[in-house]
Amino acid sequence: LVLLAAYVGYLGLGAVVLQALERPAEVQAAQNLLREHWELLANHTCLQGPALQRLIEGIIQAYKSGITLQGNTTSLGRWDYSGSFFFSISAITTIGYGNLSPSTAVGRIFCIVFALFGIPLNLVVLNEIGHLMLLGVQHCACRLEEVFHWQNKASFLMKTCALVTGLLLFLLLPPLLFSDKEGWSYEEGFYYSFITLSTIGFGDYVIGMNPDRTYPSWYKNVVSLWILFGMAWLALVIKFCINILE
Repeated sequence: LVLLAAYVGYLGLGAVVLQALERPAEVQAAQNLLREHWELLANHTCLQGPALQRLIEGIIQAYKSGITLQGNTTSLGRWDYSGSFFFSISAITTIGYGNLSPSTAVGRIFCIVFALFGIPLNLVVLNEIGHLMLLGVQHCACRLEEVFHWQNKASFLMKTCALVTGLLLFLLLPPLLFSDKEGWSYEEGFYYSFITLSTIGFGDYVIGMNPDRTYPSWYKNVVSLWILFGMAWLALVIKFCINILE
């Protein structure tokens, strides 16, 4: 009962803080949108409200499907091979950004079957990668104990090195790549890194989706590998935090 009360209280605290931080910005954005809507109708009297609303809804639906207007043409590319591969890994890792989803009935059925077998496969792979990481840390600790005759110091040193190395490779350095390729700030890249590797996957930031930028062919493949190994590392860190809480 105490644990359940702490759990509900933690959620309630998060809700209060988020409401205080985000609600004013939401209200302001809604007011700005409504004002621009009426200004557009007032300045262009040939436009009709219902027609404009249908156009807006069509643009939103097209954007969700990965189609954007570029002058007199449209941009495609979210469902090319690299985009489809990135969607596959976001599905079986349960990140589920939500910015892209199958629009056909056959595609949705395939996605269900694909995830049904892919999610357990992903968990097995992540478990093996995490196990190998732990073995590597333990092996290095044993070597240090043999060479320098350290006892507890070797284990603590190697765990610290593994934590710092993981922070650099999976959380601190990747935002620099995202800043270069996506034009994000470092804070936005760091936010995307943690939200992705923790499988929260809000979908407000997703790589390779800006139609005004040209991405190298290796970009999404490298990010996919980063997701795989980064999730395994972060899972070990979260497991360590769970042991502390318990």
